[in-house]
Amino acid sequence: MACTTVLVGKKATNDNSTLIARTDDGFYEVKKLVVVSPEKQPKKYKSVISKVEIDLPDDPLGYTCCPNVDLSHGIWGATGINTANVGITATETITTNPRVLAADPLVTLQKAKTKKEKDVPGGIGEEDIVSIVLPYIKTAREGVIRLASLLEKYGTYECNGIAFNDENEIWWLETIGGHHWIAKRVPDEACVIMPNRFGTDDFDFDDALGEKKAHMCSADMLDFIKENGLDCNTGKRSDLRDIFGSHSDSDHCYNTPRAWFMGRYLTPYSHKWDGEHAEFTPESDNIPWCLVPDRKITVEDVKYMLSSHYQGTPYDPYTSHNTGVRGTYRSIGINRTGDTSICQIRGDQPEALKGVEWICFGSTTFSTMIPLYTSVSKIPSYFSDVKPDVSTENFYWASRLIGALADPNYGTCVQFIERYHAKTVAEGRRLILEYDRKMKESNDYTLCEECNEKIAKMAKEQTALAMNSILRDASVHMKNGYNRADN
Repeated sequence: MACTTVLVGKKATNDNSTLIARTDDGFYEVKKLVVVSPEKQPKKYKSVISKVEIDLPDDPLGYTCCPNVDLSHGIWGATGINTANVGITATETITTNPRVLAADPLVTLQKAKTKKEKDVPGGIGEEDIVSIVLPYIKTAREGVIRLASLLEKYGTYECNGIAFNDENEIWWLETIGGHHWIAKRVPDEACVIMPNRFGTDDFDFDDALGEKKAHMCSADMLDFIKENGLDCNTGKRSDLRDIFGSHSDSDHCYNTPRAWFMGRYLTPYSHKWDGEHAEFTPESDNIPWCLVPDRKITVEDVKYMLSSHYQGTPYDPYTSHNTGVRGTYRSIGINRTGDTSICQIRGDQPEALKGVEWICFGSTTFSTMIPLYTSVSKIPSYFSDVKPDVSTENFYWASRLIGALADPNYGTCVQFIERYHAKTVAEGRRLILEYDRKMKESNDYTLCEECNEKIAKMAKEQTALAMNSILRDASVHMKNGYNRADN
């Protein structure tokens, strides 16, 4: 999955919450947001893709997730928050290099070659991770520990990065080959920007193999690096990207430009991103994994970055004039996104109110982001009752329709998109604030579902209004239009 991830530590946000966010850029999968109750969690998990079977613990927590509607290729839970108020986003596909894959090959399904033989299962992957990890963890750190144990036992058939957050910490784990891994705690004052590359740069192995305060890794990691000649650092610096990462030409049109745009947005004053003497360009390999932003970061900032098409730069594919480089780089907001979520854990709220999941379906450039409480037994039908066929009766398909109609008419439709986003986010925030106060005053935290239903009603009404305006504009600009003054 060609995704983009943003992580924001609690001291970097405007309200001291932790934020983990990702665009799930698949192949137009139809998605929905649901709650999985403990009794619906299986005792044995079987992967559709790799056929691996995993026995699961007996005491799962309830959790939200964003699975595929068509389960023929697996669940692909993507994101969620459990009842212990721990969030996950899984996964960001990352790059590596042939040296790593030779030293620790990926664990892929081995199909039987004859009728007498049996398939040899592969490892775990993006299809599986939310389902086999999120129900069994009570902190972000526990998320790293559980996933790491599964990677070491079963291996993985792909290279991925996974984020976990609770009210205090955010952890980022990256897989190394088939069985190895590293993990790093996001500094509280920092933001992480991840665009489909191996991301972690500086890393403290003494901490990872000792106290594990802010770093963790496979127990044999240093031996693994040395025995396989993986370290390409010169001694002047130590950067994990020069050990485990890639430096390909495709990175420079597909990956690094996204980090450049997000870094440029986060630190416009403390770093120079444009011009002849820029510290970083869209093709720089050394854009930092994390940055301390020049101001506090909000949910709206995260949504803006994940909706980017390089607006305000010559690379914007929607610019009205030919800059010579228009559309050169892969945008962050793209057409094939299935879902985008921001898992927000609010440490200053009572337990029942800590988790808020902001959900967006379809291309983030055009779709809006809606907040929902996660301490609930069900998600409103507008987000959860999604079928494979197109319908304006649910948020997924309505969002996809808005994007498809507005994209070819960007110049005339952007005003409707901006108003739609501003209205829905403001009203969603207003309702969350109203019910935060109401539930704390009454000590009745069962009203989370009532609030979610009101938010769903608002989202449906505003989405319909936006679609009306965008459809009319798209109709006016159809190529078969013809005007003639008949009297």
